[in-house]
Amino acid sequence: MRDGHVRVLPIVVANKIAAGEVVERPASVVKELVENAIDAGAKSIKVVISQGGRKLASVLDDGCGMTRDDAVLSLERQATSKILDVEDIEMIDTLGFRGEAIPSIASVSRFSLTTRRRDSDEGTFLQVNAGTLAEVRAAGCPPGTLVEVRDLFCNVPARRKFLRSYATEESHVRSVVAVHALAHPSIGFTLVSDDREVFRLAPASAPADRVRDLFGSEFFDRMLPIPKCESSYGAAKATISISGFIEIPNLSTPTRREQFVFVNGRPATSPSIAYALKEAYPRRPGDVRPATILFIELPPNQVDVNVHPTKREVRFRDNTAVKLAICDAIERALTARSDAPSETQRSVSAVAPVAAVAPVAPAAPDTRQQTSLGSLRPAASAQPVPHVAPVAYVSPTPAAIQPEIRLEVSSDGTTTKPWRWFRFLAQSESGYVIVETDAGIVTINPIAARERITYEKLLASTSGTPSQTLLIPDVVRLTPVEAARIGDCLPLIREMGFQLEPFGRDTFKIDAVPQTIGTSVQPSAILSTIAHDISECGGQRRGGARWREELVAKSIARTFAGASAKLDEASATRLVEELCSCRMPYVCPRGKPVMIFTSYRELDRRFDKG
Repeated sequence: MRDGHVRVLPIVVANKIAAGEVVERPASVVKELVENAIDAGAKSIKVVISQGGRKLASVLDDGCGMTRDDAVLSLERQATSKILDVEDIEMIDTLGFRGEAIPSIASVSRFSLTTRRRDSDEGTFLQVNAGTLAEVRAAGCPPGTLVEVRDLFCNVPARRKFLRSYATEESHVRSVVAVHALAHPSIGFTLVSDDREVFRLAPASAPADRVRDLFGSEFFDRMLPIPKCESSYGAAKATISISGFIEIPNLSTPTRREQFVFVNGRPATSPSIAYALKEAYPRRPGDVRPATILFIELPPNQVDVNVHPTKREVRFRDNTAVKLAICDAIERALTARSDAPSETQRSVSAVAPVAAVAPVAPAAPDTRQQTSLGSLRPAASAQPVPHVAPVAYVSPTPAAIQPEIRLEVSSDGTTTKPWRWFRFLAQSESGYVIVETDAGIVTINPIAARERITYEKLLASTSGTPSQTLLIPDVVRLTPVEAARIGDCLPLIREMGFQLEPFGRDTFKIDAVPQTIGTSVQPSAILSTIAHDISECGGQRRGGARWREELVAKSIARTFAGASAKLDEASATRLVEELCSCRMPYVCPRGKPVMIFTSYRELDRRFDKG
């Protein structure tokens, strides 16, 4: 009962609350234990999990180990070997430092620890059951530490219910191990899941070797090295070092890929880093981001790693200096390539210059002023069409105006399309298609239009999407996390027209692709986008029963639309005709507008005509 009095929480309750901040899922346990192993100077780390880490998550290292007294003391909160006083917080150069991980994990599991220092004749074994120390004894073991965490959340069943499938939890563990393996290539990493070796990474002499070993040659060949770039700033002349790899700019494969950022060897992120990556990389159509592996090194007193309970986010003392350093390093790497986009190509003007549109011969003058906005919509749709004046700069020498194209009308004479007829006028330098209709001028974004058309085609077939067989099967290797997500949705992806099957570690063999998209898009780009979108939605059902089908169709449509070539007059006309046949032609599957419509009445008002 709440009586308003203040009390000190029992230690078992306090530990469970702390565990809620540190231990979200099995991957959180693996993260904390791997970081402890790295801080202990390990040269080899082995991670073993069972049932996605629910049943077992263990980490074995060959680091410095602990004495008996240190092992017992590590179970106490705020017990750590990494800081001594408050000044040390300003100079954190280890991955862990709070001393919360071990007691928090031990309070919600069946926990055991076996450890020995190299200069000791015997080791120590201790057992903790749900926060209660059960046994401490001498043990024979090799130098280093073995931590085994069994039955996670055994005493917190409500937390256990929030865990996902074994495959999903395993994918999170794989991601944690892969990220730390990238950050520390000199350490050997092994991951075993349910008695199956997921990967074994030997110590690498250079980050490039670790990237290639972890993600494969196909992934590595898409990456552009960022040579080490150092810069100094401030009165203290603090040095920022930037290095790593970034995806080679390729406008034909717009997809969201994994981005790995490390600050002083710590997997971390910051709004400053995200902003710098967005600004420095050539801008591409759609919601895209390049694959990135970025190493940032700076003095420990210039970065605050104590911002987030799980240390996911960091704060820099000088955000501007870090942003400039990242932008400079990436721009140098891109400029070094002979085919790198120029600065003007990478910059997007806030306001494009407006050129005059060629005069258009009037058509159907008797209906222009009387046509209402409602008559432009299909009867089944209530989607509003925005009234915004077209801002497009058209090629100074637009093509000859095409003859009007009449669209089908229903038996009662009312239109079943967005407009009764249209004719192609021009395509702007930025790619927008401009058409005249019976009721106004329409500016169409062809990428969004292709996305809508492809999306509806993929969902139209109730018996599966037709496939197009590849002459030579394509073998695609994804990142470990992407591969796990694709594996979860393999039957659905096959229904969408792909013929693919697992082909080794994190690899899939593709024999056919959806006929709708043909071979114009790299299958790896599509699979990567699908994997990312599944992750963004949390892998759980939301709303209607077809959410997964719609999600995969959106991913395929977005990737295909962004990869299509620029339109000529004939293809632009065909695109508009196909768009007119769509159930919802006004917005793309992500809700962004496909077209901007300006009625003749609005034009007359703006030009003060009549």
